[in-house]
Amino acid sequence: MKATISALILLVTFSAFSQQKSKMQSKPFTVNGKSVMVYTSADSTNLRITNTDNLKFSVLKQPVETQTCIFVDPNKTFQTFLGIGGAITDASAEVFAKLSQENQQEFLNAYFSKDKGIGYSLIRTNIHSCDFSSDMYTYVNEGDADLKTFSIKHDQKFKIPLIKKATETAGGKLTLFASPWSPPAFMKDTKNMLKGGKLLPEFYQSWANYYVKFINAYQKEGIPVWGLTVQNEPMAVQTWESCIYTAEEERDFLKNYLGPTLSKAGLGDKKITVWDHNRDLMTQRASTILDDPQANKYVWGIGFHWYESWSGGEPMFENVGAVNEMYPNKNLLFTEGCNEKFDANKYQLWKNGERYGKSMIHDFNNGTVGWTDWNILLDEKGGPNHVGNFCFAPIHADTKTGELIYTPSYYFIGHFSKFIGKEAQRISSVSSRSQLITTSFLNQDGKVITVVMNQTNKKVTYNLCIGTNATEVTILPHAIQTLVY
Repeated sequence: MKATISALILLVTFSAFSQQKSKMQSKPFTVNGKSVMVYTSADSTNLRITNTDNLKFSVLKQPVETQTCIFVDPNKTFQTFLGIGGAITDASAEVFAKLSQENQQEFLNAYFSKDKGIGYSLIRTNIHSCDFSSDMYTYVNEGDADLKTFSIKHDQKFKIPLIKKATETAGGKLTLFASPWSPPAFMKDTKNMLKGGKLLPEFYQSWANYYVKFINAYQKEGIPVWGLTVQNEPMAVQTWESCIYTAEEERDFLKNYLGPTLSKAGLGDKKITVWDHNRDLMTQRASTILDDPQANKYVWGIGFHWYESWSGGEPMFENVGAVNEMYPNKNLLFTEGCNEKFDANKYQLWKNGERYGKSMIHDFNNGTVGWTDWNILLDEKGGPNHVGNFCFAPIHADTKTGELIYTPSYYFIGHFSKFIGKEAQRISSVSSRSQLITTSFLNQDGKVITVVMNQTNKKVTYNLCIGTNATEVTILPHAIQTLVY
């Protein structure tokens, strides 16, 4: 009898393994009969995600050193793609409300339609006020620790209507996550929402309950909340809404209050992202929180921003890869980035767009699953912003003329978001020359999306190589291309 059971287990195990292996090998990628559609945006031209070529593959068994190549291997797969998007802040929603109905629809299509625009699928929003709000506000009356006065009435005027319209334009579904900039002033040791300060221990439970109230209120409005971050930029004392958590404090608030409170409220499926700050300190924050089993179980991923270059250094892309190596079972999410110090004379500054392209390629290659820009829309002053911290957005609206102004950043983001589909898998994509950087994804429909960026002042001709096949592509100076095949 034991022998029969053992044989049966072995047979079932072998069958399952064979089915898995068969599934993995059922559809090997091939370039046979495929063409390469090339879409280009380039500096000093009118090319903006423009179809510039339709190419065919031919045999190239062995490239030589004098040839520049992009090597793509669809059989080497990595993280699964979550989405690309931006933040619907109070500022974005207030500017949107000032547009004509025609320009509102153009704007919605520009971001949230795959056909007419660049197909955003990921949205971040603020839990009560942040710097990009016209005023400072919370959802409760001052001193109401029991949250009896909790109301999202403020958001129902501008922000919630825009989220609903964006969702409708995107086909009925967006992945939305929310972030707080500061607890209410009475919960903090400084009694001030601005300029840092810390959450007082006696309000840990009340603040955890606040997240539950927010999620339930939004979902009652018909807006599903996919997840949240514990705190925006928890190590930055800002002139605007901010709150400091050391790594240990964030860990303990998460494991003892926020995580259990969400679970008890039936919201244990909400994805919790920790850190939500720059790449510089992210390994220390990740290890402090994730090495604690009780905190770890509540963490979906580690969020990060790109502002570590404030110190004069270069972006620390390798830190993202280090966290990915340290905790391969956790997700990496870019939660915020923008070009700072608004100047209307620099609307079309190409290097602002290149900053996006470079960051997105490196972040994805280091294991990032989703990438979220900051404000999706700002006005002709880079606001509104109640503390004067004016910045760039991919699209600006001149509220005096009603004109929508598309910046290079919009098109650079679009080279990814328009073409990479949900649940796509990143695949191996390597450049043979430092002049070109690249990343690639395999979509669910079997198409490969390869993004190539030329960082130089010279036109470059390269071979897109898949196995022993290749096609020759030319990329203009300071251009970004998406190749679909």
